[in-house]
Amino acid sequence: MTNKGNQSLPEVKKTIYSLIIKRLLDLVLSGLAIIILSPVFLVVAILELIIHGRPIVFAQKRPGLHGKVFNIYKFRSMTNETAANGELLPGNERLTKFGKFIRKYSIDELPELICIFTGKMSIIGPRPLRVEYLPLYSSRHMMRHEVRPGFACVRLRPGKTWTWNEQFENDIFYVENVSFLLDVAMLFAVAREAVHPSKYRIEATRKPFNGTNLNE
Repeated sequence: MTNKGNQSLPEVKKTIYSLIIKRLLDLVLSGLAIIILSPVFLVVAILELIIHGRPIVFAQKRPGLHGKVFNIYKFRSMTNETAANGELLPGNERLTKFGKFIRKYSIDELPELICIFTGKMSIIGPRPLRVEYLPLYSSRHMMRHEVRPGFACVRLRPGKTWTWNEQFENDIFYVENVSFLLDVAMLFAVAREAVHPSKYRIEATRKPFNGTNLNE
């Protein structure tokens, strides 16, 4: 832990695992997952084309390692329906039943495996948030970008909708404690949620981060 002014800054735990082995495991496991899940990709892509139309996958800008911006890919969960004035309808009106289903089981995030394979993301790590949040972070919160963003985030309390402060502190905990055993524990937590998914991904009402609403 280092100090900058009156603020304690976390340090990345540097071990053979965090520096070398973790990336090798990401490469191997994401490659295998892409191959094994290719039939799922195909079925979802066909259903996407039928239900939502083109494009099947959409890209969003997200900050990655050291804050470098990259494209994250997801299957669409909404239509492109517009109001009479030509503007898109609110998200809750465009979210389809199929979209709710793939969100509930995180199927919409499967294209992120490509980001893991190419080294933009890791299997476990802080979730990549919006680019516009970058200037709002404190120096301490920016440390979440000292590791690759994850397909699955640190779940110290699985199934819970966190406040922004809780999420950032979970991320910082990971930065300071990254290890093989912690990653395995997080994978088991993710597996439990896949079997018994919580509703927080669909029904979360947390407001966008504005730099001051840490407890929301």
